[in-house]
Amino acid sequence: MVRSILFVCHANICRSPIAEAIASKIARNRGLDLTIDSCGLSSLYAGEMPCNYSVRIAGEHGIDISSMRARQITYKDIDTFELIIAHDDKNRLELMEMGAKNVLKLGAFGYNGGDIPDPHLFPSYEGVDEVYAIIERCVTNLLEELTEK
Repeated sequence: MVRSILFVCHANICRSPIAEAIASKIARNRGLDLTIDSCGLSSLYAGEMPCNYSVRIAGEHGIDISSMRARQITYKDIDTFELIIAHDDKNRLELMEMGAKNVLKLGAFGYNGGDIPDPHLFPSYEGVDEVYAIIERCVTNLLEELTEK
């Protein structure tokens, strides 16, 4: 069974912190021994907390992500994590260009293989709840699949 999962999106301020928090909560509740983390491909927001939309929607689901801080992926991450989960095709391709071989797309686990929409690009809070639901469904399915193996 996989023992470490890294969730990767563009900047690590919206989708990947939500995925990390959901996965960590599920792992804790199920007693799974997993190392779970998240990061972004860009350093644009490194050191900053997740975006307000993500903090708000996670809070509405009983998860506090306000203490998380964005960080950029490193080559050590690629070597260390057994499974790297990209949120969209662009992320997946960039990770593969960096040499990552263990990359899967989160949307393959409950979103028909689609790209997970980026709430940071939304003009308002409307629709962020749908993105949270997509991430939650996909992360739940991913962890179920991993624990069945």
